[in-house]
Amino acid sequence: MNSSLSAPAATPLLFNWGPPRRRKLAITTFLVLSLLGHALCFYIFQIVYPPTVALLPPPAHLSLISANSEEGRSLLRWIDAEDPALAFATQRPPEARLRALPKTSHVPSYLTNAPALKEVPPPVIDLRTPSSQPPAPVPIRYESVPSPAETPTTVLFSPELDAFGAATLSTPAFTQSNNEPPEAIHFRVAIGRGGEIRYCFALNSSGDPALDEQARHYLMLCRFARRSTTSAENDQPLVWGMATIEWGSDVAPPKTTSTNVRVP
Repeated sequence: MNSSLSAPAATPLLFNWGPPRRRKLAITTFLVLSLLGHALCFYIFQIVYPPTVALLPPPAHLSLISANSEEGRSLLRWIDAEDPALAFATQRPPEARLRALPKTSHVPSYLTNAPALKEVPPPVIDLRTPSSQPPAPVPIRYESVPSPAETPTTVLFSPELDAFGAATLSTPAFTQSNNEPPEAIHFRVAIGRGGEIRYCFALNSSGDPALDEQARHYLMLCRFARRSTTSAENDQPLVWGMATIEWGSDVAPPKTTSTNVRVP
């Protein structure tokens, strides 16, 4: 018998120790297909479909307010009457003082210059017998100082408002919020046909914002006794003029708050 037939068959191994298969062909095929796909998409979205048209932004447009049209004249009259610039003006808070002093650190004088101490005089012992009838205290008479004359707060109107007659004003009751003397304040007012003040705009400040608001409220309550009407006044619904408030001695000083602390 042949020796090869009598030999037992080879037992297969548990692991495959053969060399790995090469995968270069699969990677090359994938790259070619990806390139073809990209070329097809580029053809569809760049050549078949038309490109989008970009819209340019509209050119800048500038509008000027002039008095050549009725709309422009109406807008200019409203701006002159309402004065919208006051809404954007910087105003001082009511608690701010007119002339605030800078904050400086206090340095006591005894830290820089030592005071010269004086000797206490020796006590003088009076050995005399006290009198049974000591002298009475001398009366001191003070001369009476006349009080200064009080000047009331007055309101002056410009000559443009003389046609409305005398103004009826309420009793003034003004109170300051600081100790600074107030300055005369000027208002631009508009009088309606019935003699009432329709608009009131402050042209300056008295130095006290709280006093300015009280003066404006005081003028808004004013009423005029209309003397006569003319055709020119009927055509113009509002008459503009000036009102000046000159402060007198009847302005009340600010109320002082108590600083007493009760110790339990």
